[in-house]
Amino acid sequence: MQNKGLVKFIAIIFALVSIYQLSFTFVTDHYEKKAKEFAKGDLTKEARYLDSIANEKVYLGQTFAEVRSKEVQKGLDLEGGINVMLQISVKDILKGLANNSKNAVFNQALVEAEKNREGNQTYLESFYVAFDKLSKGSVKLSSSEIFANRNLQEVTTSMTDAQVKTILNRKVAESVESAFRVISERIDKFGVASPTIQKVGESGRILVELPGAKDIDRIKNLLQSTAQLEFWETYKGDEVGQFLMAANNVLKEKKTKQPQVSKDTLKKEEAKTDVDKLLTGVSKDTAANAQQDLGPIVSLIKAPGYQGSPIIAFFATKDTAQVNTYLKDPQVRSLLNGDLRYVKFAWGKAKKDANIVELYALKGNAQNIAPLSGAVITEARQDYDNLNKAVVSMQMNPNGAKIWEALTGKAYTEQSNIAIVLDNIVYSAPGVTQQGGIAGGSSSISGDFTVQEAKDLANILKAGKLPASADIISSEVIGPSLGQAAIDAGLLSSVVGLILVVGWMVFYYGKAGWYANIALLVNLLFLFGILTSLGAVLTLPGIAGIVLTMGTAVDANIIIYERAKEELRHGKSLKEAIASSYSWHGAMRAIVDANVTHILTGIILFIFGIGPIKGFATTLLIGIFTSLFTSIFIARIFLDKDAAAGKIVNFCTSITKNWFTNFNFDFIKMKKATYVISGLVVIISCVSFAVNGFDQGVDFVGGRTFQVKFEKPVEPTEIAEDLSSTFGVTVAAKQFGSANQMRIITKYKVDEESAKVDQEVNELLYKGLKKYYSSNITYDDFIKTSETKTLGVVSASKVSATVSEDIKTDSVYAVIGSMAVVFIYLMVSFRKWQYSLGAVAAVLHDVIFVLGIYSLCYKFLPWHMEIDQHFIAAILTVIGYSMNDTVIVFDRVREFLLGKTKGDFNHIVNDSVNTTLSRTINTSLTMVLVLLIMFIFGGESIRGFVFAMLVGIAVGTYSSLFLATPILVDTMPRKDKKEIERLHREAQEAEA
Repeated sequence: MQNKGLVKFIAIIFALVSIYQLSFTFVTDHYEKKAKEFAKGDLTKEARYLDSIANEKVYLGQTFAEVRSKEVQKGLDLEGGINVMLQISVKDILKGLANNSKNAVFNQALVEAEKNREGNQTYLESFYVAFDKLSKGSVKLSSSEIFANRNLQEVTTSMTDAQVKTILNRKVAESVESAFRVISERIDKFGVASPTIQKVGESGRILVELPGAKDIDRIKNLLQSTAQLEFWETYKGDEVGQFLMAANNVLKEKKTKQPQVSKDTLKKEEAKTDVDKLLTGVSKDTAANAQQDLGPIVSLIKAPGYQGSPIIAFFATKDTAQVNTYLKDPQVRSLLNGDLRYVKFAWGKAKKDANIVELYALKGNAQNIAPLSGAVITEARQDYDNLNKAVVSMQMNPNGAKIWEALTGKAYTEQSNIAIVLDNIVYSAPGVTQQGGIAGGSSSISGDFTVQEAKDLANILKAGKLPASADIISSEVIGPSLGQAAIDAGLLSSVVGLILVVGWMVFYYGKAGWYANIALLVNLLFLFGILTSLGAVLTLPGIAGIVLTMGTAVDANIIIYERAKEELRHGKSLKEAIASSYSWHGAMRAIVDANVTHILTGIILFIFGIGPIKGFATTLLIGIFTSLFTSIFIARIFLDKDAAAGKIVNFCTSITKNWFTNFNFDFIKMKKATYVISGLVVIISCVSFAVNGFDQGVDFVGGRTFQVKFEKPVEPTEIAEDLSSTFGVTVAAKQFGSANQMRIITKYKVDEESAKVDQEVNELLYKGLKKYYSSNITYDDFIKTSETKTLGVVSASKVSATVSEDIKTDSVYAVIGSMAVVFIYLMVSFRKWQYSLGAVAAVLHDVIFVLGIYSLCYKFLPWHMEIDQHFIAAILTVIGYSMNDTVIVFDRVREFLLGKTKGDFNHIVNDSVNTTLSRTINTSLTMVLVLLIMFIFGGESIRGFVFAMLVGIAVGTYSSLFLATPILVDTMPRKDKKEIERLHREAQEAEA
């Protein structure tokens, strides 16, 4: 090997850099263990301890915060925390750009775009399709009624739709970028270690992953708040009382189907003196009238407002949606006249553990624009009022200060109130007690905050408002205790897998096996070093990728060693055998072709995967490159050293010396039987697809999934029945691992995006399951995560139907795309499409086989067999491996066809396949051993994922030998076969 010194230098430098990078992880672990020992299970104490040393220099002159940022980043499934996919509302952005246009075609297109959006199609693309279809050229996007307005001055009425679309694309992209920056700032201020925040293509989606985060509700509120801060003047309760009573009577008469009430009803109601008593003080007749039909609105009032207060009345939190419906009724709105015709009704901020909330009436206007918005805020911080309660103090810019002084001055004069409204929720509505207006632009928001809530609100206001609403369309919550279990399972499977691979290589290849093992250990060091230096996040599928890398890392060594054994049998010296096996015409060409196909499938997996799947792809791709380097260069250093010293290396042991040496199985002769067997498998699988279908995970159909632990074993059917009754919709429950752990799936309100709905689902789950716990488990103990948690919800996820459709589309593209790309590569590399056809046909057979197993067996096998993103990752890995295996076989077929082997075409092909058996079986065996260990020890969460790969590797080995090669033989043109046979005869005659 030339440049041996350079290779050694690079390897040593690379190893030292990797050790340096990994050292930060060990230092961080040391201090985190000290924090745990200090806190003794108190998470608050633990966090404070780590915060207290954040700026202390702990390692090589670097602070703990700096060291911690350079450790191996653990993903959500290993650290616990939350993964959220936010969808920035492009619909809201378009409405804003169109200045809330009332154009019928525009508004109908917005509705149709949401309803008819196809998988993987962005909302904006869907809107264009819907608008073109509805307008039919009669209305242009550049119409003054739509986008040619003061909000979008770049658009002129003379522009074509194509020109306007270009501007809209840019504006929407700018809005999403703005939202990304705002969310990034909020997360940075939140203080989570190593957050991941990234835009997902051009979809308007933002992925946020916060490992280690525990207060899930707080995080969701932080992410979803648009921070639309507004200051509104308010009406007093008695100014709106007459309208409310008139509305109540209108609705009451509608209910009893009596004649409709006219607009004069409001004037008639003004004469009723009991109205003021009802809305501004408790009526003495309340008890007496309790049995009367008070009407839809009045019957829902829990308490009236106070005299002179901006509060109209108090209602139960659960009734707010119904009250909103009543107040939006067209007949009710028609009762509003004069100044009241623009009134905006808004609810107060719901207090913790309270079940009532107040209703306010804000002084709206024709433009629906607040007198003062939060855009004037220049500074916000958490503070305390004179009663030592937490508030948010704000400072305004000069223009805002001027408007604020006029607004507060008017409120003082009229003895009215100013409502401070954030995201359409009234946080407070104070009066102005000091004489005149408030100068200087200082103000504060109060609202029964905790200190943490006040800090979060201040951070949100400082970061700025989102340009449009951000809905959580998918989320995943994993408890720290589950993450630790995943780490333990991953480490165990890794260590056992490593021991098995190392042991097998020594058993089969002797001294050369030790050299392969050294290369393998160096490979793992490089792999972790690169992952750390790149800031890549290690996930449970990532650990699976590392374990898989151990299985495939020795593949290149196996190919080289098998070729070296052949060369030694042909009488070459050790030095000549090594040089020949490492040459392009030896093992290198096969290694390159095999790994390129593997790399291509890994890239596709990286492109189409998100979250843990992208982590798996990252690990796999890095592992391929580090494996190639260590196999080709590191192991050879030792082999060359032995050859130079005259030492003996046989690439085998006394036991394995003659294994597979004279093996001569007629694979081509078996083709009719294998065609029949594989044909039946494909037919049975396809029938099962139609009859049994699949156990599609929430990734593909949408829904909410909870992993719940109980004190003792429970029955899935009983859990499902109880929860279905509680939720009012079908709820599925499956055993997940041990009998006291259930995976619960429901589609209840999955498309409603709000923290309020999430809480409602959590409360219903708690209500339906609390009877299964002998201890009086509280709601917080059941739902919230902690490192010591052993009962209740240990992980939860939600995927909306929109996201699931996109995932399904991406998955199909990924599978088809990987096969298409590899087909093209093989056709270019082998220069005959028959090789590509044989490889792709074999892979297609493998995919159908694995899908068939999952379709046939998911109802009775004890581990989960869902078709989800992890399954697609497994399928793509199977495709990569199957291609790898087939390419190795085909490379030897090509070599034999171009050589001087005796016999007809079929005989030549058959001989070439037989010579690859040792490599095929060795590689497959190491892979199967590793996967079996992962299947047994790797944990329930990846068992289905590993099972798919296990089946795929086994069937992939079969298809490479018994399908790909026969298909190549059968599709090769007869004239090409005859030409090859003629050339071989001539070569043999020339030799003779």
